[in-house]
Amino acid sequence: MTNFKYIYGPVYSWRLGRSLGVDPLSMKEKVCNMDCVYCQLGRTAHLVNNRLDYVSTQEIIDEVKQIPLDSIDHITFSGRGEPTLAKNLGDMIRAVKVIRKEKIAVITNSSLMFSSQVREDLMEAHFVLAKLDASNQFSYDKIDQGVALEFNDIIQGIKDFRSTFKGKLALQIMLLDQNKDDIGQIAKLAKSLGPDEIQLNTPLRPGGAKPLGIAQLEYAKRFFSDVPVISVFDEPTQEYTPMDNASTISRHGNFHKENSHY
Repeated sequence: MTNFKYIYGPVYSWRLGRSLGVDPLSMKEKVCNMDCVYCQLGRTAHLVNNRLDYVSTQEIIDEVKQIPLDSIDHITFSGRGEPTLAKNLGDMIRAVKVIRKEKIAVITNSSLMFSSQVREDLMEAHFVLAKLDASNQFSYDKIDQGVALEFNDIIQGIKDFRSTFKGKLALQIMLLDQNKDDIGQIAKLAKSLGPDEIQLNTPLRPGGAKPLGIAQLEYAKRFFSDVPVISVFDEPTQEYTPMDNASTISRHGNFHKENSHY
């Protein structure tokens, strides 16, 4: 078995199908500019907000070339932290597109989309899944706990990206006790951003927050009746066998737990 340092999975994703992960940060501990209360990877060890080249593009490509699988739906940039913190994210995506036929997805917390360079990098993807857990600064600070990030800047960044992005844009909303009563305001804001899809999630994998139930997410879906919306409970969990269990758990959370979803 090949030991991979930067890629992990494949995992089954309720949003992306059979997904092979690429971690463009690949530090021993989580690197992020948020410390979300629900994160399945635990507390953020390196709370940073500046973009760096954490891993060389060539190192990523060397591993992607070794992928022994053909039945992958998406190659997904995610992992142990916020992928847009990788300054060479755009280079990585372009390089992967040269050697692989699968669609490229990026799962982002939306925090740096105010940056024109980050938006340019994300333009290279086919599918961008951008987080929106709050409707105002107070709620954002309580749930996502970002470092020196202004909620209005994040929203403007998503708007600017949507205005020029030709691929598929989804807004992923993590619902938990701290924001469930704000779903009306979150929905109003989300719909104003013009996404192609709304994805309602709740922390089913072990983490720092308890998940909501099926009935609560079904209730939340009513606020999005005029836009495509899916819930983590809409698709049954499917079994999968990653190429490297340890690497996958460190970047994806404990997928072995019952009701684990991506």
